[in-house]
Amino acid sequence: MKRVWLVAQREFLAAVMNKGFVIGLLVMPVVVGLLIMVMPRLMRAQGSQIRGEVAVIDPTGQIVDGLRAALTPEAITKRRTDVARRALENAPAPVRDVAGESSNAAIEQAMGAAPALTLVQRAATADVQSEKGWLTGTVAESAPRHLALVVIHPDAVSQNAKTEYGGYDIYIPDNTDERVETTIYDAMREALVAARVRAYNMDRAQVEAVMNVRRARSVTVTAGTERQTNVGFNRFLPFIFAGLLVFGILIGGQTLLTQVIEEKSSRVIEVLLSALSPLELMAGKILGQMAVSMLVLALYVGMGLLMLTSFAMLGLVDPLLIVYLIVFFLVGYLVFASVFAAIGAAVNEMREAQSLMTPIMLLLMAPWFFAQPIGRDPDAAFSVAMSLVPPVNTFAMMVRLASTTPPPLWQVGLSLVIGVASAIACMWFAAKIFKVGLLMHGKPPTLGTLIKWARMA
Repeated sequence: MKRVWLVAQREFLAAVMNKGFVIGLLVMPVVVGLLIMVMPRLMRAQGSQIRGEVAVIDPTGQIVDGLRAALTPEAITKRRTDVARRALENAPAPVRDVAGESSNAAIEQAMGAAPALTLVQRAATADVQSEKGWLTGTVAESAPRHLALVVIHPDAVSQNAKTEYGGYDIYIPDNTDERVETTIYDAMREALVAARVRAYNMDRAQVEAVMNVRRARSVTVTAGTERQTNVGFNRFLPFIFAGLLVFGILIGGQTLLTQVIEEKSSRVIEVLLSALSPLELMAGKILGQMAVSMLVLALYVGMGLLMLTSFAMLGLVDPLLIVYLIVFFLVGYLVFASVFAAIGAAVNEMREAQSLMTPIMLLLMAPWFFAQPIGRDPDAAFSVAMSLVPPVNTFAMMVRLASTTPPPLWQVGLSLVIGVASAIACMWFAAKIFKVGLLMHGKPPTLGTLIKWARMA
């Protein structure tokens, strides 16, 4: 056992003292930080102010004035601000406080300045086909761009005994910024609603007051505690925990695979086998890389908890989830690390490992791909089956635990027992392949060859 710990210590120190490890560990936070700082500026740079003309054919004669008012930069800015305010209503209080006074500036920085659109009214009887030529015609460089043609239907304001109102058609030239169509849609909706309300001699403010139903803030009730529900956070929490599992296992597993292949190809493995058994070597390597993965996982979990604390959202995470994350990580790591070690011992170079790694990587990533359906309906037959079928059961169960409807304890215990049993089976199988494959060179093995090795050992 002492030799196993010596190998594990060597693997751990060799990994964490490597400059590449430190750089790789810091890459993710640095990339996220750069994206947070750079993306708004890039969006602002790419989203320069839109300027141009929008032609309108209004056979009703009741919409064009309202549309002209709705397309002013002030009206566009107000609509953007209202949308942002509604989105902030579901955000935690610290986020709302931070965004409070600076939200207008943040919106302008993210989306760019409000478009400066000039409305050009055409005759009610204008020919649509001729007006389409206005869109594609040559425009002088100094002249305003022709951005869109809006044709309002004659029954857009009055129903004429029909159950539905008419609408409008919009025509745009090629390579038009998508913000043009979005802005026109919002403005047309506002103008059409205003015109229809006036047609019935109703007060717009009263109609909006009657239709306005403020969404209540739901409160999640647990045994002895209550907390405000955060829909967006609850939706992404299963993805986060599944991603942590996959990320942690990949860090240790990929490094383990690479080191075994390098030591085998350089014949260093033969020197190591003169001092300890193949099983001791494999166990030491797995434990050493597991410590590395645990360190990385602890750092990222710590950063996440610190971020949640700064936004007063720490209460949204059940502390028991962290315990489950550690337990299921250890089980899942032992399963996949054993497979990675066996593949590394069986092949001679990384290129040969790719064909054997493909199905393993698909199994490793599958639960993360299915995190959304599992998290949305954690008690469905598919979700329960995924959480009880190795080797993906640890990932699926973690997603279910992080969902809004955690599974019963007996299913958690059963999944854990199945995971431990599969880990023992994988380590037994991997140990046999590791013992034979370390000293084998030549043609890369197939799955049948690996099974044959396991029987031989």
